[in-house]
Amino acid sequence: MDYMIRATAADAQIRAFAVTSRDLVEYAREAHDLSPVAAAALGRTMSAALMMADMLKGPQDLLTLKIDGDGPIGGILVTADNHGGVKGYVQNPAVDLPNHSNGHLNVGGAVGRGTLTVIRDMGMKDPYVGQTAIQTGEIAEDITYYYAASEQIPSSVGLGVLVNRREKKILQAGGFIVQLMPFAEEETISALEKNLRGIDAVTKMLSAGDTPEQMLEKVLAGLNPVVTEKNPVEFRCNCGKDRYERALVLLGRDEVQKIVDDGEPVEIKCQFCGKKYSFSPEELRAVLSKTAKTEKNS
Repeated sequence: MDYMIRATAADAQIRAFAVTSRDLVEYAREAHDLSPVAAAALGRTMSAALMMADMLKGPQDLLTLKIDGDGPIGGILVTADNHGGVKGYVQNPAVDLPNHSNGHLNVGGAVGRGTLTVIRDMGMKDPYVGQTAIQTGEIAEDITYYYAASEQIPSSVGLGVLVNRREKKILQAGGFIVQLMPFAEEETISALEKNLRGIDAVTKMLSAGDTPEQMLEKVLAGLNPVVTEKNPVEFRCNCGKDRYERALVLLGRDEVQKIVDDGEPVEIKCQFCGKKYSFSPEELRAVLSKTAKTEKNS
């Protein structure tokens, strides 16, 4: 089961998050028919977004991660809420690159250079938007840099997705985020840095059977970690035929009239989850009627 934990350590000088996300990344891989490197890129981003969204306070708050690089993947968009739900897609799900010489997937090469944007929608008039340059394209290093440069929060981010290249199945996925509070003492910082230098990669820990709790026990060894929350996480999309009907109405009467005049059914595919919604000519005429009423009343 996919789940995420939140923890503190060193008498609240450190806050930490860890997640295991294999099932939801496998769902995304299948829904979007992702190549191994695209699955790794999207999986890392979704794992990060879940942990970052868990830092939000309001029940309706949303966090969006946009990665716009010049690599062949074309871009990544992920949205997460603070109830363990996440959805996302990549622009080019079929991108394929040779592995690094060490056998690891070349996510950095797929992403390239560009910008990482973090959007926090907290129900205010304008969302909070932070943006930094992509450093490596490997996702974890880019989010670590974002926190340091945009929010001045010293952080360490570890992310990983292990893919069976032959079967394209997701074998492991997850990660952690560890952050120092402003009042962290030098002794605490040194101990954390030493731990981080000695731990294995996320996929190696998960493959060895480590749970999120056990990952944080290694990252926070000797710093008295205390788990404060544990919640399930899942790929969750709020699309539906009603939402797409409203979207058609918003196109305006002239545009909908052109669609009706074609006399053919229309199929709309959700970018986030891949579900398809079909509108028959009769349904499209009903949409046209709603469009006319909307414009008359506006």
